[in-house]
Amino acid sequence: MEVKFCAILHNIRSAYNVGAIFRTADAVQIDKLYLTGYTPNPAKDKKIEKTALGAEKYVAWEAYKNISYLLKKLKKERFRIVALEQSPRSIPYYKFKPKFPLVLIVGNEVRGLNKRILAKVDAILEIPMFGKKESLNVAVAFGIVAYELKLKRLNI
Repeated sequence: MEVKFCAILHNIRSAYNVGAIFRTADAVQIDKLYLTGYTPNPAKDKKIEKTALGAEKYVAWEAYKNISYLLKKLKKERFRIVALEQSPRSIPYYKFKPKFPLVLIVGNEVRGLNKRILAKVDAILEIPMFGKKESLNVAVAFGIVAYELKLKRLNI
């Protein structure tokens, strides 16, 4: 299988968020999830099953402690790397024109992604917020952007 659409879950604290992302990854046919930093993985944390509802058995995944090593590896494999984060460099997710193969990175529920990671990505996407809250739950945000990228990949 040729891998074209992947995601990195970096330093996600909640196994329930990871499980929800596995379920969404299955729905949009993400080829592989990379679980980096201290993100829980299905082999070690059974709580993931509660929200993944079996998707953890179908979505390919790998765990890496070091995200920098993984980013170098993926760049060498010609992946375009995009982060989902609020930043002065970010653009609204719906204006982004993806080129595949592509990797979408989401980060910690509170701190997001650090500047060292953002310096290594090809683009930074954000979801505009119209209410009082500054951000969405990481699994919800992942779902919104992953579906948008899938629809664009299908030219819909």
